[in-house]
Amino acid sequence: MVAPVLRRSRRRESGRLAAAAVAYAAMGWPVALGAYPRGNARSAGRACSCDRVGCPAPAAHPMSPAWQIQATSDPGKARQRWAHHPEANVILPTGRVFDVLDVPAEAGLTALEMMRDARVATGPVAVGAGRTLFFVATRGAPDDENEWWSCHLDCAPEDVGEMVSLRWHCRNSYVLAPPSRDGTGPAGRWLQAPELQGAPLPDAVRLLEVLADACDEEIR
Repeated sequence: MVAPVLRRSRRRESGRLAAAAVAYAAMGWPVALGAYPRGNARSAGRACSCDRVGCPAPAAHPMSPAWQIQATSDPGKARQRWAHHPEANVILPTGRVFDVLDVPAEAGLTALEMMRDARVATGPVAVGAGRTLFFVATRGAPDDENEWWSCHLDCAPEDVGEMVSLRWHCRNSYVLAPPSRDGTGPAGRWLQAPELQGAPLPDAVRLLEVLADACDEEIR
């Protein structure tokens, strides 16, 4: 009896992923197929669909190394791709339509409250995989290559070196979009959904100070 229930649950989850991918594409946000959890394979060390033993980011990375080329904002193509890979998570490339400031979940929730109290516009905000994601205006591809940096794992440029728990996803990086699930917790969800945001995306620098303060509080 348990197996049919699990299959129905997975079908519903897959349907939500496909619908989300198509919706993002319709908004003009490029999407790419993502790896996904392998269910009971965790005990064998293969918790990710990539089947790599000891995958360093289970179900939290693109399905293909060519993800940047394959990413599409065509809803028809997105629908077709998720029809072939219904369990695939949704990857959102950054540095194209938006950048993302990514902090530990609790620090992000604290920062969000601080921003609301100060009436600072935040734009879309999502939570998942133990992180809070703040979607901000992209820096794109500036003429001076030293003006941008991209990070998927923890790292820090010289000007924000003290914020070791903050990740700034811009060109050549990506994030896992709701309702994707990395297998270690519940599916991601929007705290402030993009379709509800009428204002332009905020400038990342405007949010950095609040995020830095919130991260410092978490460290203490």
